[in-house]
Amino acid sequence: MFLKQLSLITLLSLCFITNVTGATVQEKPDKEFRLKLAKVIKDASDSFEDKFDAEVWLLEQALRLAKVAPHIPEDERLKILRLVHKEASLFKLDPMLVLALINVESNFDQFAISSAGARGLMQVMPFWKAELGKPEDSLFDMQTNIRYGCAILSLYLEKEKQHTTHALARYNGSRGQSWYPMRVYKSMRKTWHP
Repeated sequence: MFLKQLSLITLLSLCFITNVTGATVQEKPDKEFRLKLAKVIKDASDSFEDKFDAEVWLLEQALRLAKVAPHIPEDERLKILRLVHKEASLFKLDPMLVLALINVESNFDQFAISSAGARGLMQVMPFWKAELGKPEDSLFDMQTNIRYGCAILSLYLEKEKQHTTHALARYNGSRGQSWYPMRVYKSMRKTWHP
């Protein structure tokens, strides 16, 4: 247990060190950030096998998400990450794939609406509410949107016999084409799996 705590402290220190040449890597986390992170880790315990894994994953992804979506408040970033991990785990999806998909679909804009009418972080089409018998659901609610998006992607992966490229194209409505899956893969390589 002590080694895990020591490792987390080391990881936090490395992530927030200021370079002696004057180039800032990241600023040191303040007490408020550490408290928020601790709360999110506690809330995320249902999708992580161990608290240390939760701490490391959430911290690493929070740093990445801050670079991609600096317009999102810190609390909201942590909430998105916790929900993505929880819902992706529930549907046996790679959370990094879900983050890359959200990055491409909405650039983490909770209230995004596409020209086709898709809504929210994962750009879910409103007809899915009727399909699921839940017309009262709000696709702008983060948890609802991420749950719907993960369920839909999971369904498409099943239909496409776990062929991720085909499932992503189907998710986007560009079945048979590869431009959309390539955008998601590029986001994964560039940001979520550098």
